[in-house]
Amino acid sequence: MSSVITPTKKKKRSDKFDKLIGPTDAKIDAQARERLISARVGLLLRHSFFGNLATRLKLTNADEWLATAATDGQKFYYNSRFIMLLKPKEVEFLVGHEVLHVVYDHMGRIGSRDPQMFNIANDYAVNADLKRHGVGTFITSVPCLYEKKYDGKPSEEIYDDLMKNVKQIDINSLLDQMIDDHLEDEGEGNGEGEGEEGGEESKGKGRPKMSPEERERLRQEMKQAIISAASTCEAGQLPLGVERLIKQHTDPVMPWRELIQTNLISAIRADYSWMRPSRRGWHMDAIMPGMNPGEEIDVVVSLDMSGSISNSQAQAFLGEIGGMMDAFDGYKVHVFCFDTNTYNPQDFNSDSMDTIDEYEPQGGGGTDFDCIFEYLKENAIDPKRLIVFTDGYPCGSWGDPEYCDTTWIIHGDKNPNPPFGTFALYDETN
Repeated sequence: MSSVITPTKKKKRSDKFDKLIGPTDAKIDAQARERLISARVGLLLRHSFFGNLATRLKLTNADEWLATAATDGQKFYYNSRFIMLLKPKEVEFLVGHEVLHVVYDHMGRIGSRDPQMFNIANDYAVNADLKRHGVGTFITSVPCLYEKKYDGKPSEEIYDDLMKNVKQIDINSLLDQMIDDHLEDEGEGNGEGEGEEGGEESKGKGRPKMSPEERERLRQEMKQAIISAASTCEAGQLPLGVERLIKQHTDPVMPWRELIQTNLISAIRADYSWMRPSRRGWHMDAIMPGMNPGEEIDVVVSLDMSGSISNSQAQAFLGEIGGMMDAFDGYKVHVFCFDTNTYNPQDFNSDSMDTIDEYEPQGGGGTDFDCIFEYLKENAIDPKRLIVFTDGYPCGSWGDPEYCDTTWIIHGDKNPNPPFGTFALYDETN
């Protein structure tokens, strides 16, 4: 995931759609706008979740800078000539496509991944969701990305699969099958080219820009809109990714520091004795239990270095773990990194924990949680608590649920919901 395509020249889709860019023809724009409005009404009647969210996006003509369609979370940008290339029901599909990009916050999930390949993965994920749920008609008037094997899978997992075969992939061919333009976060302030709902032509030729504060405000507004729109749907009507998102938004999740501290206390309780009070805490006039003779607490920390987690974030996380462990006597923390393999295993204890900030994270491939448990079994490591710091998107399974007590600390996107163990969302501020 952190391994990226580094072509000598950035790939670019063919200019067949770029020829659509130019001054707005008022007649064509009126026809395109009518088709878009009809598509939104159709979604409201047949797919209320998509229809409700689609009406939040202001229809905005972008003939002078955009070849297809795009969204920044508050506006639906469109090229009127491109809209007229599609059949009416295909326009419903296109509108649903832009809605899901906003719902899944694809622009905010890229991390260190290659932008073009992640955009391709996003389109595979969105189009599979729409096709499965019969939202509009799958687009055939122009090329459109779809692979059945990606049905129900998140973008990160699709990205990993694409990266496995990147040398055999014709990237230009995939780019030619993208039906929209993905707007990355860049710049400050409001965008230009803001044609109004009433039908005014684009007022500028620049791509829209949005500040981080505006982007975060939109995310919070969309979170509430998603929950509201989902409340009108019957069971089975929502894509799996949306269901996961709703669960994350509505289920309370314990702050990650509190979760780890609770797990550590539960893991060590049986090994401590009030008959041997610890000297730690005396400076605070506190009495803490001491370790029973000959016993030591084992904790394993595994760092996913394949995705959006940087070396500095991983080291900060390890520093937090070290600080938590320092409250107890007689502990050992075994640390290693992983992607599709494991790297740099090291042990830290009460005597050496102050050197944990010198640990060097390693990795850079895909994400394979199975390799964590294979490593533990091969080395006869049976920890009382396994803590996995990850962005939460494995290529395959989540590993062995029976091997040991596992705590997942998930960084980045908030969709993943581990099938076993306890989990919390990593936030540097809580």
